Amino acid sequence: MILLYRLLFLPLLLLALPRYLGRMFRRGGYMEMMRGRFGLGRDLGRPGEGLRRVWVHAVSVGELQAIMPIVESLCKRMDTQVVLTVTTSTAYAIARQKLGATCLDIRPFPIDFWPCSAAAWRRIRPDLCILMEGELWPEHVHQARRRKIPLMLANARLSDRSWKRYKKWLPLARSLVFNKVSLILAGNRQDAARFEKLGLKSVRYAGQLKCDMPLGPALDAAERAKLRNALFPNLPDKALVMLGSSTWAGEEAFLVGLLKEMRESGADLRLLLVPRHAERRDEVAKLLDESGLSWHWRSRSKNVAEGTIIHLADTTGELRLLTQAADFALIGKSLPPHREGQSPIEAAALGVPSVMGPGMSNFRDVAAGLCEAEAAYQAANAENAAELLKALANDAALRAKTSARAVEWFASQRGARDLTLKAMDELLER
Repeated sequence: MILLYRLLFLPLLLLALPRYLGRMFRRGGYMEMMRGRFGLGRDLGRPGEGLRRVWVHAVSVGELQAIMPIVESLCKRMDTQVVLTVTTSTAYAIARQKLGATCLDIRPFPIDFWPCSAAAWRRIRPDLCILMEGELWPEHVHQARRRKIPLMLANARLSDRSWKRYKKWLPLARSLVFNKVSLILAGNRQDAARFEKLGLKSVRYAGQLKCDMPLGPALDAAERAKLRNALFPNLPDKALVMLGSSTWAGEEAFLVGLLKEMRESGADLRLLLVPRHAERRDEVAKLLDESGLSWHWRSRSKNVAEGTIIHLADTTGELRLLTQAADFALIGKSLPPHREGQSPIEAAALGVPSVMGPGMSNFRDVAAGLCEAEAAYQAANAENAAELLKALANDAALRAKTSARAVEWFASQRGARDLTLKAMDELLER
């Protein structure tokens, strides 16, 4: 079956190459990653006597932040070397900045094409391979099996789309990937049950690694007020800031429309927009120009004009900080036609009341747990989302109650890090 995959992958790669190169130049920083994407880079040799080498792969910034406590714990062990790979240029830059001094090596993840993947495996030579969430690449998994190296999927999840696809093509999925994975640690109980229904034996529930992310100290009241006034100069004490957290196409228009409606009804409301992909900035800027409201473009200047109503934070790596300026938030990628949802965990950890749309398939259990604890709210549709956001804006007591329960929920979810490290040790000892 892997031979068929290899035959089919090459024409698909050639078809996708123009789009990939276009994205490379839009996002920037990809040229220095090209060698790694083709599986090249220095040969690390075999681990020395008494040493173990773990290859950890995180696709983008979100996965990198989730796995970072694991990587840091492994790097502190005298007998363990860590090689970290990532896919996006932003994650690569952050990984080198924060983990470059402790990891044995940090490099791009190879394209899942036989020559590229095999070359990377020959140069890295791990004793254990860790993949994050849904990154089961057939060639990569095959290279692990061929070398008899245990491979674990951490914080594993199955979107509704993946679940349907795997059920439809189950024999193929088993042959290409599932039968070659040593252990799956599911991030939620429903996905653990789904993996088991696919006939997988080595499945455990471990919980969300993203609840063990190091958040750093929260801003105190004075620091928060300073941040809010930097984003919206001379912001009145009673004014509210609504956050669009990791928004996708269509959601910015929804929030701008809601902002105008609420301001026309007398609410002193500002909007802080943090799009999921910074390269969409021109598209969002055009929308804001057409809104008729004063707005600021963060990546162009930190000097914000007084009277700014909308702040477009088209930067990378600032969501955690900027979330703390908000009174309430809409979680992105959750309103139709989007169905997967961005993570609501960070907003909950920072005590920011949030509203999620109906599409939260990537965080189904998290969304359900937050709603059950009355720590966030999930809307049935866009109209219902607007009603819930208005309710939070109009009720300070509701915001305070939701904030406190969100912080309590987050504290109750921690522990996946230790379970994941224990599972890694078990695989290394085999």
